[in-house]
Amino acid sequence: MRYYLAKDMRANLSLAIRVSCRPIFLSTHEQLGFDKKRDPVLGGFMGHILKVDLTRARIRKQKLNEELYRKWFGGYGLGVRIVYGDITPKTEPLGPGNIIGLTTGVLTGTLVPLSGSFTAVGKSPLTGAWNDSRCGGFFGPMLKKAGADAVFITGKAPRPVYVWISNNEARIMDASEVWGKTTSETEKILKQRHGRKVQITSIGPSGEMLSRISGITHDRGRTAARGGLGAVVGSKNLKAVAVIGDNEIPVADLGNLKELRRSFVDLVKSSWAYWAYGKYGTTGPVEAFALIGESPIRNWAGVGVEEFGNSEKIGSESIYKYVVRSYGCWGCPINCGAWVKVDSGPYAAETHRPEYETVAAFGGLLLNDNVESIICATSICNEYGLDTLSVGATIAFAMECYEKGLITKKDTDGVELKWGDAKSIVRMIGKMARREGFGDVLADGVKIASEKIGKGSGQYAMHVGGQELPMLDPKLLTRHGHELGLLYLVDAAPGRHTHSTGLDHAVQALGACTFMGWMAARAGGYDSLYSFLRAVTGWEMAKKDFLTVSNRIATLRQAFNVREGFKPTDFKLPDRVLGKPPHRSGPLKGMTLDLDPYVKEYFREMGWDYETGKPARQKLKELGLEDVIKDLY
Repeated sequence: MRYYLAKDMRANLSLAIRVSCRPIFLSTHEQLGFDKKRDPVLGGFMGHILKVDLTRARIRKQKLNEELYRKWFGGYGLGVRIVYGDITPKTEPLGPGNIIGLTTGVLTGTLVPLSGSFTAVGKSPLTGAWNDSRCGGFFGPMLKKAGADAVFITGKAPRPVYVWISNNEARIMDASEVWGKTTSETEKILKQRHGRKVQITSIGPSGEMLSRISGITHDRGRTAARGGLGAVVGSKNLKAVAVIGDNEIPVADLGNLKELRRSFVDLVKSSWAYWAYGKYGTTGPVEAFALIGESPIRNWAGVGVEEFGNSEKIGSESIYKYVVRSYGCWGCPINCGAWVKVDSGPYAAETHRPEYETVAAFGGLLLNDNVESIICATSICNEYGLDTLSVGATIAFAMECYEKGLITKKDTDGVELKWGDAKSIVRMIGKMARREGFGDVLADGVKIASEKIGKGSGQYAMHVGGQELPMLDPKLLTRHGHELGLLYLVDAAPGRHTHSTGLDHAVQALGACTFMGWMAARAGGYDSLYSFLRAVTGWEMAKKDFLTVSNRIATLRQAFNVREGFKPTDFKLPDRVLGKPPHRSGPLKGMTLDLDPYVKEYFREMGWDYETGKPARQKLKELGLEDVIKDLY
């Protein structure tokens, strides 16, 4: 039996929860406007978003006009526009006022190849700054088929809940049955309840326990991991968002879109990337990067050719031996994903194949050459909903503290945190996931762990503004010149390797995989991407238009941080990452980065003030951000 929560009952929400064992709040399709006879829109978007207030047990639809999509595309473009407008400045990240958004782009779920992404957005509890984190799979396309381009959630429920969205209703449901469950257990239970086609994002126990390095997980381990948004979800007593629908995503020119897809897929299949990523995923460069200095070794202090010359033990071929099946995201011809399985032994596990970043974080960064332990560690993080990069960096920090005598075996609950000790690595990751003993000290990342430990341990904590760094060393000048180190500092979500300058923000806001932009750029420029956008939406856009959208997105993300009180100088790379002092041997011998001139040049080119971080008034006016002028000036 279903119980509808009328307006005059909202004051007595707890009573309604006790009465209903499953639905807590139901909004009918008439209220939300979910109807297959919805208002006609141009292609690529469904025309509205959902806003969920868990405190008031209220769900409402907000219609968006075409101009908003043209200016922001979707993804974290639309995300930053909505969150910036709705959130109160200086909101506590783990308080009810923070907003968690799950967004799609205008290409998401269409016939455009590699268009299976969704992006989680909100204020990071790890950095206190803007945060966005992308995830592939099938949730994004299904959210649009369920009738919404995005869902934004605020408030805090009085008890564990999940949000259910389908063709004709959106509801806040009782999550007591899945609270405390791992991500795979949660998906299994909700699929049994709602059907196997339902697509789910959820948090694991680590997110429930407000670990600031927890993420939002989809498909039993594919995670929007960076920045700790899993803790934001947990702080709201929200366990999951489940979606299902069969609405058609409209496109402007279906015939042209089909032809463009055929041509692009043919191009992809003729490239080396099709074979390399199809077989190995992103693990291809693991072995080589450890040796040439691209991936950090021993908490960024080591030299791969000297200390990790056995990197082939965790290389792509070594991992491929454990593959049991391959898979791809929505609309993907590459199929770079795979399930791996360790059948027996102390590291028995079955999970998604770890990506390059994960292998490097659990491998060379810890001097660990046991590939089965890396798979097992990945499985723990996937089940509990943790960011593997942050976990690896935090374990590396703890190992160096142990080596220097800042912590002892007594502090670590008897775990000997020695470099390369696979057993200790897996054991401590489990303790972090459960906030058990010393794991509780480490569960919020390196910055907070170093503050708890003290004793000068901060020098061994490799992060920017609280965000642990990716596994790509910016000192290796063969990769993008100084751009990589620059991006670690100047992006509004610091310490990321997936963002870039130029057109990148617009490309990511379209809702396609990172590989989509990469493949398009190598197909003779971005003309194919413009063609896809035209076929889907009907818009005539060229490079200058993409640049404007990119600048608008980057500028509003920057304005978000300025409004929160951040200045450019608040984000700093650790001396060790900059090569201060430089390595005495190996590929990075003598290399030191001085990024200050590049940071200043970047701010000048963007039209932002280097001292305050504020975008110039004229820049804001040119980008149509007049409301931001009032906020910042």
